Amino acid sequence: MENAYHPEKWHDFYVMLGTSAAALIGLLFVVTSLHLEEIVNNRVYRARARNNAIHLLLMLVQAGAFLVPQPSAVLGAELIAINLCGWYLPLSFTYNAFFKNRTAGKGGGVSIYRGIFYHVGYLLGVAGGVSLINQSRWGMYLVAVSYLSFFVSVIWNAWTIMLGVGLTASLTDSKRETTGKTRE
Repeated sequence: MENAYHPEKWHDFYVMLGTSAAALIGLLFVVTSLHLEEIVNNRVYRARARNNAIHLLLMLVQAGAFLVPQPSAVLGAELIAINLCGWYLPLSFTYNAFFKNRTAGKGGGVSIYRGIFYHVGYLLGVAGGVSLINQSRWGMYLVAVSYLSFFVSVIWNAWTIMLGVGLTASLTDSKRETTGKTRE
């Protein structure tokens, strides 16, 4: 069986992904600090911003694991650990929103589709790690799909936060105009 783990062939891909994750972490902190009051006062935005930071951090750690020269079985074990740690977020989200406190889950911002997307992403990462341990040629591809799905989800979450904060700011400005109060 041919081993598809050729780190030299994947090097540039994971340099790009790791660099992108690091840049997005920095941007997330800047944007969050610029709109800190709106994000802190809204539990949905606060949770999404926190989860985005955690997902990006896990993506950065995963890219670093790929870039360290090591046997594929060791990398596979690391990827399993990273993805299982990350999988805690959607597991706790799903449990809290749909089983523990259903009324809070109906409060907005909760989507079973978003939860399923995260579950699938982390399970693909775990499957990729198992495949690398078993010397399967699909391991690197499964992890790449998992990684790219998290980029999509982080952008999706950032977009919803941005739209929500923009709408909140717009409504606040409209309310100030109708009451005659000016923004200081």
